[in-house]
Amino acid sequence: MSLAGEKEFTRLLGPATGYGVVVGLGAAFAVLMIAFTYLQRRFTRFDTNNASEFATASRSIKPGLICAGIVSAWTWSATLLQSSAATYQSGLSAAWWYGVGGTIQIAFFAAIAAKVKMNANGATTFLQICRARYGTACHLLFTFYALVCAHIVAGSLVLGASATINALTGASIEACNFLLPIGIAIYVIAGGLRATFICDFTHTVILFVIIYMFMFSAYATSPQLGSITTMYNLLVQAAQTDPVAGNASGSYLTMKSNSGILFAGCTIASGFSGVFCDQGYWQRAIASRPESTTRAYMLGGMSWFAIPWAFGTTMGLSSRALQSNPSYPTYPYALSASQQSAGLVAPAAAVTLLGKGGAAAILLATFMAATSAASAELIAVSSIVVYDIIGTYWKPLSGKQVVFWSHLIIGIAAVWFGAWSCILHKANIDLGWLFYIQGVCLTPAVVPIGLTVSWGRMSHVSAFYGTLFGTVCGMLGWMIGCWKIYGVINTSNLAKPYSAISGSAPGLVMSTLATLILAYFFPGTNDWTATRAIHQADDKASSNEKGEPVSAPITHSSSPDEISPVITSGNNHRQEINYTDKEKEQYGNSTTVNEVDEIDQETIKELDREVLQNVFKRASIISGSVAMIITFIVPIPMFAAHYVFSLGFFKFWIAASFIWVFLAGSFCIILPVWESRSDLVLICKKLLNLRK
Repeated sequence: MSLAGEKEFTRLLGPATGYGVVVGLGAAFAVLMIAFTYLQRRFTRFDTNNASEFATASRSIKPGLICAGIVSAWTWSATLLQSSAATYQSGLSAAWWYGVGGTIQIAFFAAIAAKVKMNANGATTFLQICRARYGTACHLLFTFYALVCAHIVAGSLVLGASATINALTGASIEACNFLLPIGIAIYVIAGGLRATFICDFTHTVILFVIIYMFMFSAYATSPQLGSITTMYNLLVQAAQTDPVAGNASGSYLTMKSNSGILFAGCTIASGFSGVFCDQGYWQRAIASRPESTTRAYMLGGMSWFAIPWAFGTTMGLSSRALQSNPSYPTYPYALSASQQSAGLVAPAAAVTLLGKGGAAAILLATFMAATSAASAELIAVSSIVVYDIIGTYWKPLSGKQVVFWSHLIIGIAAVWFGAWSCILHKANIDLGWLFYIQGVCLTPAVVPIGLTVSWGRMSHVSAFYGTLFGTVCGMLGWMIGCWKIYGVINTSNLAKPYSAISGSAPGLVMSTLATLILAYFFPGTNDWTATRAIHQADDKASSNEKGEPVSAPITHSSSPDEISPVITSGNNHRQEINYTDKEKEQYGNSTTVNEVDEIDQETIKELDREVLQNVFKRASIISGSVAMIITFIVPIPMFAAHYVFSLGFFKFWIAASFIWVFLAGSFCIILPVWESRSDLVLICKKLLNLRK
């Protein structure tokens, strides 16, 4: 068995490296986004001074970039660190279940996104839809849940990244807690939601490169491992010295894992709440083009699955296999429980596999994961505060005021997220604690929010009281479960897996039952007029001095060398846009009446509700099939058979993860560039013309 004891994590990098990454890369991305924003405003019709562009990217993002954005936004620090830690503790089943716990929600959200386009295409936040359907009480209730979600997500992102940076470099956790979100806020303010998509793409490219590097190192080139066979043999030895309680033969190479199944339940609950209660996901559905929303979410969900599965399997198993290696950062001891909960399993494997290079790579990957998801969270929080608090309960805002308040709220939120992360750190709350608590706090709102945009029978009674009833049941289950299982209710015990599932399961199940029953006895009117009219008010609030109100503008180039600055009105009437000489010079020739006529017809086609209803049905079938395959068909037979992987099957398992992660990288890296090739060529030509 491993020696009992604890040793401080050996640091191969100095504090200067940590601060350099946090401050230097943050500044680099800020400069990149400022340059991108200039090019965008100079050569395209998209202007971040417009409220619709700043908050929703003019609802014109293509599926490839949406896919990369989803992968990046859902790849939290926890995705990399918690999946590795759970695999280190329970074996390879945990990495699979972590992937399941985040993928099926995105798959189902693909169907929900079609309903958003069909029933509330003009909304900026999902809370606007709630208010239009139910009124003030439900709006305030779901606003509370959305802000709770934002705080849990922000704490996970910032605190998880800061703890890893501290462990690898010795940089102050408190300093990193503030420097990370403030650096992110600079480029978010500069470029709005579209800037976060561009950064998401950049982060995703770097992240996949790092994942490929670690996988090839562990299974092909590293002197410490270097082959799948060596990994397998070391894990067989680890099962003899440190067997996993509840696993078949105590093995790390089996899907028959009681702790793995428990982790699956917690992950699924946490994942559902993290998707449906997070405005960041709704923001991406709103920002995408109507005809491509569902496809983008399906691609994003399937691509994201590869990250926790491939990365968690590689780093979690490598850390377990190499813990007896003298290069291991806590040698001769295993990682302590607190170090595991802080997310140090993946850094330990990285350091052992690649030394300082591995430490730098995991530092960069963690930074990328934190900044990418945090940028989406800052935009989400600003949208909630500006549209659903200031604009709803204080005073209507013009487009110029929306942009001003969005900038201000993003700055304030960045500073508060830093302070909030410091509060959590001083309270000894870490990444693992936040991961398990997320499901407990947020699952009661999942089903009511999902049905709000997809089921006409929902009413304010079913949404409000169904959520409250589920919340009461979840809180009671959480406290009673902790007391009965662990004997005492305290901070540590409340975040243990059995306590978490005792709270999240009743919260999800009872809120679902209460919502459905109340909707049956107190049905809604099945009238979507109010939600479909949101865009009319939003258009007026989002207009500015540049022209007519903007509603889901769509670019249609009249020639390969031109980006036509088209603006369509909310009622889709034919409209000719007149530009000043400066705007004509900037954008090219103004759009003709015939071109606008064609665009209007295309817009009507995109928002055809019968088409979107068919998309919803198809997405529901596909998402249900995906969920069935990865949740039941693949893992459950192996669990029931108590199957322990042979060397041959382990090689197949690793090969499958390689194939999946390479396909995911292709979708996230190549597809966005291919879709935007004409715009990129045009901008390059414009720049070359300026230099002549």
